[in-house]
Amino acid sequence: MSFQRIQEKLKILADAAKYDVSCSSSGSKRSNTNKGLGDSSGMGICHSYTEDGRCVSLLKILLTNHCIFDCAYCVTRKSNDIKRAAFKVQEVVDLTINFYRRNYIEGLFLSSGIFKNADFTMERLVAVAKKLRKEENFNGYIHLKSIPGASDELMREAGLYADRLSVNIEIPTESGLKKLAPDKNREDFIKPMAKVKNEIIQYKAEKKIIRSTPKYAPAGQSTQMIIGASGENDFQIMQTSNHFYRNFNLKRVYYSGYVPISYDGRLPKIGSEVPILRENRLYQTDWLMRFYGFDVSEILNEQHQDLDLDIDPKLSWALRNLHEFPVDVNTADKRMLARIPGLGMRSVHKILNARRFRSLNWEHLKKIGVALNRAKYFMVCDSNQFEKRDLTSEKIKGFILQNSNSKYRTTLSNQLSLFG
Repeated sequence: MSFQRIQEKLKILADAAKYDVSCSSSGSKRSNTNKGLGDSSGMGICHSYTEDGRCVSLLKILLTNHCIFDCAYCVTRKSNDIKRAAFKVQEVVDLTINFYRRNYIEGLFLSSGIFKNADFTMERLVAVAKKLRKEENFNGYIHLKSIPGASDELMREAGLYADRLSVNIEIPTESGLKKLAPDKNREDFIKPMAKVKNEIIQYKAEKKIIRSTPKYAPAGQSTQMIIGASGENDFQIMQTSNHFYRNFNLKRVYYSGYVPISYDGRLPKIGSEVPILRENRLYQTDWLMRFYGFDVSEILNEQHQDLDLDIDPKLSWALRNLHEFPVDVNTADKRMLARIPGLGMRSVHKILNARRFRSLNWEHLKKIGVALNRAKYFMVCDSNQFEKRDLTSEKIKGFILQNSNSKYRTTLSNQLSLFG
C-alpha cells in the first residue's frame, strides 16, 4: 500500500471521527513494563485536558466509514454520497506506533462504521488493540468504541486490551432512535454496556483476592448522546443520563450538539445547529449530579423542562429555591455549602477545613477563592456587612448578569489594548 493511499485514508477516516466526542482517558493507569512503548498514567484525549491541566492528544480515527445502517443523523450512513475508505488492522497499528514515536500522540481512540455485522467489525477493533499490546508492547492509552450488538466474548476480550470502552446510545430516547435509526435496536446498545459493567465489577472483586488478575477496562466506560436531532427536552436528556449513571456505573456521558450535514425530512432543517451554550449547560448539570450531590429532579422536572441559557443551572436552582437561603458558611453542612452559587467543591472543602480554627468573614472567603459577586446573595458569615435579603430572584439575577457583562467588557477592553 503506497504512502499516498495511507495518507488519503487517514484524511477521510480522521475527519469522519470528529463527530464522536465520547472519549477520555481520565482514570486509567497502565504502567510501562519491559521497556515497552508509552505509559497511559494520567494521560488524556486529543484536544482535551487531564485533571492537572495538561493538554494531551491521541490518534482519533475510524477503522472504516462504510456502514450497513442508514441513520438519518450520521455522516457515514450508507445512503450518504461520500468517499469511503477502510484501514487494515496492521495499518492502524503501524500508524499508532509511528505517530507515537514522533511524539504526535499519546494514545489511540478507535471507532468504526459497521462492515458486515457487529461481531465482524468488533473483531477487527479488538485485533488492533491486541496487536498493539502483545506485539508492539504498547502501554499507552487505548479507547475502543464498542459496536452495538457485539457478543459478550468480544466485549470481554476488548476490555482486556483497552483502557476505556464506550457504546454510544446516540439518541436520548427510544422513540427518537426508532424515528431516526429504525434499523437499530436500543437493546443492542444496552447489552455490551451491561457486559462491561459486570466484567468491571468481577475484575474488582477478583483483584482483592488475586493481585495478578488482568486489568479490565481500568478507565471504565462512557457513552454519547446526540442533542437536538430528535426534539428531546433537557429534562428527558438528563433523565436518560441519570439512568445510565445509576444502572451502568458510567464514568462519563457526553453530549454532542446535532450538526446538520444533509437534508432529511426527519431532521431539523439545515442551519438549525444546536447552540454550543446548550451543550455547556448540559455538562454543567451533569457535573452537579456527579459531584455536587444534586438529584436530576431538583434541576429539571415537569415544571422546568429546559435549562436556562443565560445563567448556569446551579444559580438557576438557587433562584427558584430562595427559601433555602441564606446559608451560614460557619455552620452549614457540606451539602448546603455545595449549593451556594459561586462555591466550587474546592472552596467548600477549604471552608470546612478553615472554620475548624476560626469563624470566617468576607475577607477570609475572598482569600479562599469564593466568587463573592454571586455568592454574597446566598450566604452570611462572621460580618455585619451582607446583601439585603429583600431582593427578589429577578433582581438578584439582574445584578449577577450585569456584573458578569461588566467583567467581560473590562477583560475584552484590556485584551484589545495590548494590540494598541
